[in-house]
Amino acid sequence: MQEKTKNKKQTALLVENISKTFIIPHEKNDTLRKSFVNFFKSKKYEKFKALKKVNLKVNKGEFFGIIGQNGSGKSTLLKIIAGIIEPDQGKVVVNGEISPFLELGVGFNPELSGRDNVYLNATILGLNPKQIEQKYKKIVEFSGLERFIDQKLKRYSSGMRVRLAFSVAIHADKDILLMDEVLAVGDGNFQKKCLGQLERLKEQNKTIIFVSHALPVLRQHCKRAAYLDNGILKKTGQIEEVIRAYERDSKIRQEKEFLNKTKAVKKKIKTDNKKKFRIENVKFLNEKSKITNKFKTFERMTLRIYYDFDKKLTNVVLGIVINKDNKLVYATNNLRRGVHIEELKGKGYIDFVFDSIKLLEGNYDVSVTLSCGDRKKILDQKIQLFPFMIDNDRLIDVGVCNLEPKISFKK
Repeated sequence: MQEKTKNKKQTALLVENISKTFIIPHEKNDTLRKSFVNFFKSKKYEKFKALKKVNLKVNKGEFFGIIGQNGSGKSTLLKIIAGIIEPDQGKVVVNGEISPFLELGVGFNPELSGRDNVYLNATILGLNPKQIEQKYKKIVEFSGLERFIDQKLKRYSSGMRVRLAFSVAIHADKDILLMDEVLAVGDGNFQKKCLGQLERLKEQNKTIIFVSHALPVLRQHCKRAAYLDNGILKKTGQIEEVIRAYERDSKIRQEKEFLNKTKAVKKKIKTDNKKKFRIENVKFLNEKSKITNKFKTFERMTLRIYYDFDKKLTNVVLGIVINKDNKLVYATNNLRRGVHIEELKGKGYIDFVFDSIKLLEGNYDVSVTLSCGDRKKILDQKIQLFPFMIDNDRLIDVGVCNLEPKISFKK
């Protein structure tokens, strides 16, 4: 439910006591037969509380950030603000017109040209024909798609579609802009261009509510933010205070996930005794040769891989892969490092020693692959079974690794 604000000078948006619950069914009726059979059964479902009594105030002309884990209620809140879905309780009070950038390109027709889709999408966003004519050239120039504007949209890449959709949306000239991770797509140059345009809109006293996981972007452009966690508004205030609260909770979650994964690993490690060449286990050692799987950035870390070979294996190739969030961080093997292992037999271990592990804070896991000779045949493999954590007393930079830049300046 939306209302207009009485304080038109300062307040752009008030969210008052908003709650929203979704009903999630547990039975999937994807055929007529299932629908008929399940019609006579009691329905199984659960209630998911997406938002719980959320209160928020955003001032006119603010670039206001909203952060939180996936599933914390951020998108639901924006859709309620936009009037797309109704809350179960509470109300939204707005001062001005809203442009929701929640799903860029909604209403685009792949069979029409880029030009026709500009007119179509701009109409959906509330522009009249005269306004579209006045803005058309700026929209196309901003997108950088002049050469392709008369091609059918189905021939556009996903990045080109995003650029065209954002260009239309950014020129809709509304008072309040709602943005849900729309800058997570597109190339770096276009993202900079978009943020520059948003800053210009802010100078025009437009209000921007920006949902993003990109904390550096939020730090750069927002003075205030809100932190949602499992539908509850945990923190509202200055951007650094809110990010600190979010990072503190994220660290606690990381530790819990890490402990759970460590416990699960002990159950998962199974050795196939039928294999003649086996990877038995992987352990991590610190600089004091003590077994641990918690390290700090720049600490010495030894990755010790235990093997058991029934027969002699020649030209041994042992590879490791380090992942974070299922994304490759680093991969190598003994041959790449210039170490030739001509033959091994029986039980033993092979060490990969990192004198100074340059990884930043987070949870990582290791996969190990054993092969020989031309590496065409894998003899044994353990995928993402061995976790370790980089846990610093304070956050050192942002990203995956510390590149240790030397900074100097001259007046």
